[in-house]
Amino acid sequence: MYNKEMEQENSAQPQSTPTESSTQPSPSAPPAAVEQPAAPETTGSAPDQNSALPVDPAALVAPRKKGDLGVLVKKIFGNTFLHVSLQERVLFARHVAVGIHAGMSLQDSLKLVMVQTKSQAFKEILLSIINDTSNGMFLSAAMEKYPTIFGQLFINVVRVGEQSGTLTENLSYLAKELKKKQELVSKVRGALIYPAVIFFATIGIVVTLMVGVFPKILPVFANMKIKLPVTTKLLIATTNFFVDYGIWIAIGVIIFIFFSIWIARFEWFKHGWHHVLLRIPILGQIAVKVNMASISRVLGLLLKSGTQIIDSVNITSEAMDNRVYRHELRTAGETLRRGNFFSIYLSKYPKLFPPVFTNMVQVGENTGNLVENLEYLAAFYEEDVDEVLKNLNSIIEPFLLLFMGLLVGFMALSVITPIYQISQSLTL
Repeated sequence: MYNKEMEQENSAQPQSTPTESSTQPSPSAPPAAVEQPAAPETTGSAPDQNSALPVDPAALVAPRKKGDLGVLVKKIFGNTFLHVSLQERVLFARHVAVGIHAGMSLQDSLKLVMVQTKSQAFKEILLSIINDTSNGMFLSAAMEKYPTIFGQLFINVVRVGEQSGTLTENLSYLAKELKKKQELVSKVRGALIYPAVIFFATIGIVVTLMVGVFPKILPVFANMKIKLPVTTKLLIATTNFFVDYGIWIAIGVIIFIFFSIWIARFEWFKHGWHHVLLRIPILGQIAVKVNMASISRVLGLLLKSGTQIIDSVNITSEAMDNRVYRHELRTAGETLRRGNFFSIYLSKYPKLFPPVFTNMVQVGENTGNLVENLEYLAAFYEEDVDEVLKNLNSIIEPFLLLFMGLLVGFMALSVITPIYQISQSLTL
């Protein structure tokens, strides 16, 4: 018995080398713990064995070759040309919130988003965020590397959630509000598609007739000894201009498109264009209501997440695409810093901030229910925009029909009148 116990005890002892015989513990002492090799640092490129999702994030990103054009562009321009759709950002906020609420770690929640996204650019961004958060960086700090992708609104809501311990709730609020913004933008674009298609289709047909059909018909009228009407002369001159200078016209159009894209990068041009847009009939009213809905939604979200009023107004200004509203909200933030009320500044610009909006903000400031009032205003203006967009086609359609009728009538009169004169001369 004693020999068997000694054999079992000796078998449990670690094998010692001859150089370690002097330090071998006695049989009565507990065996020393064998020192394990240090584990390698966990990064986003290696799967976490304790992770609920055993996914290697780096395997989800398509490898780029050294001579790839995308690699060269990224080295030169950095993250300037990275683009992630609003839908992808909505899914990011929603899935991360659901994952954390379900008990998953932040890295597992990010991997969940990475598995489901189809955007290669967003996968690269998520891989970088997973690496940074795995190394101890806050989520908001990792997102700040991509300000053009997430925006100050997204980053600040996440930062407030991290500081207050309400990250899940803040991400849920953010996903809900971004979804509403996406729906509003889709409705505006959808309402403008029909008029745009009709307009450009009409222009395309007219240009085709001018270049391909009329040059074969109108010279017959010009060579005949009849007095041509003014409309026919004008049509002949226009057709000859398109035929003679068609190449230069095409080059001019291409130059104009590239020039428009280039000049649209400047803030002074954006501010001027948005200023003009707000004063266009019908479209200006829609733009005001859309911006009111956006301001109410974003400002209410920030205040609800725990951001201070001054910071909320400044962040809201950065979230606005319209440069006129961005400038006015920045100025309003400065007046708040000096101790003035937000509603007092808004009341100075009734064309930009309607009295309904200003009065509701004033009541919210006085009663302490500013968040609730802003949520009400967001719903109010979104419903108002819906009603306007539903009637937009019926408003624009008469003008489109009038434009098409005048254009078609001018061309028909220019062609039919000479034919009628020719038939009359032959009859005589």
